Amino acid sequence: MRGRVLIVAGSDSGGGAGIQADIKAVTALDGFATTAITALTAQNTLGVHGVLGIDPAFIARQIEVVATDLGADVVKTGMLATPDVINAVADAIDRYLPATPLVVDPVMVAKGGHRLLESHAEKALIERLLPRATVVTPNLPEAEVLVGFAIATEADMRRAGEALLRLGPKAVLVKGGHLEDGGTDVVDLLVTADGVERFAHRRIASRSTHGTGCTLASAIACGLAQGLSLSAAVGRGRDYVRRAIETAPGFGAGHGPLNHAVTFDPDWRR
Repeated sequence: MRGRVLIVAGSDSGGGAGIQADIKAVTALDGFATTAITALTAQNTLGVHGVLGIDPAFIARQIEVVATDLGADVVKTGMLATPDVINAVADAIDRYLPATPLVVDPVMVAKGGHRLLESHAEKALIERLLPRATVVTPNLPEAEVLVGFAIATEADMRRAGEALLRLGPKAVLVKGGHLEDGGTDVVDLLVTADGVERFAHRRIASRSTHGTGCTLASAIACGLAQGLSLSAAVGRGRDYVRRAIETAPGFGAGHGPLNHAVTFDPDWRR
């Protein structure tokens, strides 16, 4: 099927999240991944032990040389960290890929608790990337920061998605994995101008959930790059992540990585 996905995100030395997870997910779904790396992290399943930022001008240069030679069918953003990085990325996308669909994963905090987006960068994210986004994919803690209210129920998720939609993106996927009263199912809501689509599957008891957000966003981006509708891209991406959790290798002493190489039919249709 192929489909070119330019991933603009940070590196995870543990291989479970970030650029490493993004490349694995796109490759597993028969897409072609290119990258613009925004930061290096010293990271494992126990947490983030150090972050080294990349010069924003060099991040923009990576986007430029990929876009002007290999091209991209979809751009996916992950860890951006600072206002300067967000502005450089937004400027480069506007210049070199102005009509290319954009999947924004608003990475703010690592699973171990380390903050990956400076608090004063949230305004730049809202103003520069959200209005340009084809879909934004926040988990509940990220959505709470962006909308400014607590999310404790599925009704709150819907309200948050509608509030985020008013900030300009074409669609919002509010991920409900953190929902305290979620019961036996994990529910995600895809909110668009046409309404709300509910996706649900049985909750999996596992500590191997590191990188699920990165992986899902990249899987969705790959689906869009391959011509799937947004609904189908979300459905296929969720199924892929679920199977990757179910078959996780169990590595590490903390939040372990998924099995990104799980056998999965890239021609899946919803």
